[in-house]
Amino acid sequence: MRILVLGAGRMGLGAAFDLAHNSEGVERVTIADFDEGRARAVAETVGGAERVRAARVDVADSAGVVALMRGHEAVISCVPYVHNLSLARAAIEARANFCDLGGNNTVVDAELALDSEARAAGIRIIPDCGLAPGMVSVLVAHGAARFERLDEVHIRVGGLPQQPKPPLDYQIVFSVEGLINEYVERARVIRDGHLIEVESMTEIESLEFPAPYGRMEAFQTSGGTSTLPETFAGRVRELDYKTIRYPGHCERFKLLIALGLADGVEVELDGARVSPRRLLGELLTRRLPADEPDLVFVRVEFRGQMGGKEASQSLRYDIIDRHDERTGLSAMMRTTAFPASIIAQMMARRGDIRETGAIPQERCVPPERFVAELTRRNITIKESLESGV
Repeated sequence: MRILVLGAGRMGLGAAFDLAHNSEGVERVTIADFDEGRARAVAETVGGAERVRAARVDVADSAGVVALMRGHEAVISCVPYVHNLSLARAAIEARANFCDLGGNNTVVDAELALDSEARAAGIRIIPDCGLAPGMVSVLVAHGAARFERLDEVHIRVGGLPQQPKPPLDYQIVFSVEGLINEYVERARVIRDGHLIEVESMTEIESLEFPAPYGRMEAFQTSGGTSTLPETFAGRVRELDYKTIRYPGHCERFKLLIALGLADGVEVELDGARVSPRRLLGELLTRRLPADEPDLVFVRVEFRGQMGGKEASQSLRYDIIDRHDERTGLSAMMRTTAFPASIIAQMMARRGDIRETGAIPQERCVPPERFVAELTRRNITIKESLESGV
């Protein structure tokens, strides 16, 4: 298999590393970026010079992207989500399987609308293949299959610094633009069997994790459910997603939003036009820590009937992943880029994902195989089961 990774940032590094070191049957990995020097640096960091090569590409240059995609069985987009629709179209032209890290419901809907074109090209387009959405969506499919009647699904996910620092007790672990997007767009959930939208950064709840972590908060954010509400419409009464943070983070960030700092409309200041949102993103990038040891929490809870029992059952999956000191990869890189790498390999390998077209991952990725691949990478799931809840 020959697999192309677009974008030589944190997640591009994570995906290239997994393809080079944790995969079977990958003959060549191409890491491409607008800055070829950056791509070369990632290739050198990943190692495996005989299999990993660097290339330069401008993702806004459709012809150049198509030319680069040709000759690869699968492509992973680790660039900002605004490019994913055009990249999916390029993949159709190049006849290369395509997946991305998602981050925006509107873009994902447009990608999925390419279903007939992708089927005609004989390829697969699977958006939202990172952490959340992504890994958690396949975990939902994995757990849901165990129930005869599924009533509720509750997803809680967060990427956090191991040593929180004021003012936000947060560090940059992925795209700042994606972070702001999650906080300001509305969240899609299922309530009382109906698909509705709710305001992000609302419905704060407390969660308890084992020592030394203790109490955390979780609140509504956009994008985490992705296509799950449509997939599970008519099958569950409740389905939602909340982001996990250290206590107090939500109210602090809501103040920035209330002041208009997340607005995309430019304002005039001293004769210049300034986008508050771009300014906020720049200040967050400059002022917040980055690349310090991190951890990722994943908690997925299911309620319903299973095992032939009449009483309601509660099944919970928990993942706590930490920065890997041996490889230098962050927990966010492991839990975001590794799942995309796994899915890209499944698309490229004949027989793993047989259906062609543009498909949500919870409908096509084999969950047992996916969980086994996570386990092989030491991303372990702790399972809890309670009866009569």
